[in-house]
Amino acid sequence: MDNKPDILATHSPKSYFVSVCLAGIFGTLGLHHFYLGRWLHGTFDLTMLILTVIFIFIFFPIAVLLLITDIVHTAYFTYKLIIGEYKDGSGRTVSLPR
Repeated sequence: MDNKPDILATHSPKSYFVSVCLAGIFGTLGLHHFYLGRWLHGTFDLTMLILTVIFIFIFFPIAVLLLITDIVHTAYFTYKLIIGEYKDGSGRTVSLPR
């Protein structure tokens, strides 16, 4: 008897390539999170960007801090996507198809 998990049950139907491209190009907007069904995370990214734009006009040092935080956050999740450790909104791994 084979004890390996069913690859279709653990692999996301979302495209790995689309996810990585969205993260790389529109990462600070959080579009990759919306695409993968992680709505709360996508909303957080979008809110961070909106706050950054608002604070540019109110208090510039906070805007710079928010922007740096958002860039580091985006780089981290893009890395997790590239190495295949990121999960979609249903808890399935987004990775290269096998």
